[in-house]
Amino acid sequence: MKYIGIDIGGMSIKAGIVLDNGEIIAKKTVVTDAKNEQKTVSDIACLIKSILEENNISKDDIVGVGIGSPGSVYDEKGIIRYSCNLNFKNTPLVKLLKDATGIDNIKVSNDANCAALGETLFGAGKGAKNSVMLTLGTGVGTGIIVDGKLLTGNHSAGAEGGHITINLGGPVCGCGKKGHLEAYASATALMEQVKVAIAKHPDSLLSKRAAEEGVHGKLVFDCKDAGDKVAEAVVKRYLKYVGIGLVNYANIFYPEVLIIGGGISNQGDNIIKPLQRYVSRNVYGAEYNPKIKVVAATLKNDAGIVGAACLVM
Repeated sequence: MKYIGIDIGGMSIKAGIVLDNGEIIAKKTVVTDAKNEQKTVSDIACLIKSILEENNISKDDIVGVGIGSPGSVYDEKGIIRYSCNLNFKNTPLVKLLKDATGIDNIKVSNDANCAALGETLFGAGKGAKNSVMLTLGTGVGTGIIVDGKLLTGNHSAGAEGGHITINLGGPVCGCGKKGHLEAYASATALMEQVKVAIAKHPDSLLSKRAAEEGVHGKLVFDCKDAGDKVAEAVVKRYLKYVGIGLVNYANIFYPEVLIIGGGISNQGDNIIKPLQRYVSRNVYGAEYNPKIKVVAATLKNDAGIVGAACLVM
């Protein structure tokens, strides 16, 4: 069986033809025209048609098309309620694409949901029936799988785990509220924490390297590995914030596996081992209940494509 997975991003739209085992046999990418809703929809339709034509596959030979989109998605109705980075506002995406492509089986969900589905079925969480995926990027995205199915809440508006409150009156989150996990555990938040540390410790290796290279995603980890105590303290505090979020999810859902995605997951054991220790020590009933594994995502940039295809498998 063949399926198409579409991963919509603010910079590009990626498509892949996916098999039953999660293997991607063809990929194609176009640049996103984020300012024009109609152009974005047209580009997705053209992308579907072109990837089929280039691989000599008829639309009748695919089971369906799954789409992962950022923003608030009403899965059951196939509507993107709102996506600030794509100018989608109550966009009936599924209907528009059905009309444009002639393909009847098209489904859409939030991109973090799709990534979680892909990683649970074919990636780091393979074999698990219950998982929570935490994607650490510009924001904090979460996807929750319960008994093998996506948990999306009332009208698909749930599973926004980045917006749990971990500190009343804390820093302002990207959503405008205060003290959310996203304001502490996103890659954006980490960069702000690094800048604060640099200002307080101008003689540190972290400060010197930042002056040479600028503040980038790997900087604080590289400096920590080089023995800088300031960088070590920043990483330790940051991972505690991430750990607090993981423990909250663990106590509510008690999944077999907690999956860490986003660029920070490339640090591997540098972050996974301390997060595993934190979860194992702090989750409720840990000494009596099964162990919850903390793992890094393995599908990387393909998680969105594979997970979107899973929507129609």
